[in-house]
Amino acid sequence: MTTASPAKGTALPWSGLLALSTAAFTAVLTELLPAGLLPRMAPALGVSEARVGFLVTGYAVASFLAAIPVTAALRGLPRRPVLVGTLLGFACADAVVALSSSYAVAFGARLLAGVMGGTMWAMLAGYAARMVPAERRGRAIAVVLAGITLALSLGIPAGTALADAIGWRPAFGTLSGLALLVVVWIRRRVPAFPGELPGTRVPLRRVAALPGIPAVLSVTLFLLLGHQVMYTYVAPFTAHTGHGRTDVVLLVFGAATVVGVWATGVLVDRWARPTLLGALTLIVTVMCVLALCSDSPAVLLTSVATWGVAFGGAPTLIQTALVNASGPQHADVATSLQTTVYNAGIAGGSFTGGLALSEWGAGALPGTASPLVALALTVVVLSRRGFPAGAPKGRGEPRDQPPPTRSRTTTPDHPPTSYSSPK
Repeated sequence: MTTASPAKGTALPWSGLLALSTAAFTAVLTELLPAGLLPRMAPALGVSEARVGFLVTGYAVASFLAAIPVTAALRGLPRRPVLVGTLLGFACADAVVALSSSYAVAFGARLLAGVMGGTMWAMLAGYAARMVPAERRGRAIAVVLAGITLALSLGIPAGTALADAIGWRPAFGTLSGLALLVVVWIRRRVPAFPGELPGTRVPLRRVAALPGIPAVLSVTLFLLLGHQVMYTYVAPFTAHTGHGRTDVVLLVFGAATVVGVWATGVLVDRWARPTLLGALTLIVTVMCVLALCSDSPAVLLTSVATWGVAFGGAPTLIQTALVNASGPQHADVATSLQTTVYNAGIAGGSFTGGLALSEWGAGALPGTASPLVALALTVVVLSRRGFPAGAPKGRGEPRDQPPPTRSRTTTPDHPPTSYSSPK
């Protein structure tokens, strides 16, 4: 039995996409909330603040190691139950952290959450892409990935404030409850998609070698390397400039990323390539400005705002390029590769920035970052297979929309579909 692609010109399935975006929001909060609660969690778990920080490290390592093998093992299963299972894993892990007085038990729960995170990030963009026509794919992915930006700019500060008000254990309990609410939302509003049939599964190495995929992965790596060189050490760089208000700098950056996500959502489906070229060019330019004349607070904050706008939209642009290159049918596997590369870029950029800081001082950080982002820009310029001009045509993709019903239906959240007769 086959299904038709979503009808062109139909409204986005907003409720379903917002459910996926809230899932992303929940995952980011689960990953990073301990970072803001170190002084409160340490006495309760009987360890130092540094060891509580390892709860974030353990999550990241588990996510890095699990993304590819777990995604490959689960690629044949129906997609919605797998997504629901990851959220139930988050709910369980957060509940264990909220209730446990044992650091070892809490650490084990964080490893479980990291496995769930690696699995979820490999699914979200491909899921969004399968819910909409090809020409609206970028906007759908932008809606889903906006959950990451909102978590970083609003969710983490709100979670920290909640912990100040009612305690860190209720904060994790609330996060567990949020994951359960998203499960209900997804079951009601997100369509079910089948897994990959055994005869159609392309080996991992062949997905990685599809035209355009190596270029997209390279851009992901170089951009994250350059970005993390600066972002990880924004506090010492801010002190170096004489401004001294890291909180203001981070607030400006976070607010600007929200603007970048919104602008990208408007532009991505029609002008993905020029938008990405413009974003990377802006980041390189900002790094050069910061390297040369960052002693003025006005220059510093303007540069950081520009950096935030440009970087805010970059993940959506790169993720959309990846799904277009792989096709929605291979998006989960391709995204698992990107998740691994993304985490490698974060680790490598932080390490490189640390070396630059220790050897040459904070003033060398922008000069270290700019060549790495310039490499990402060069790859985009040279690769028209990975980053083609124009909107995706959606040719050659399997028709793998939600399972058929007995009648033609139209709802606010699902575009009209038509089905062929059983063979």
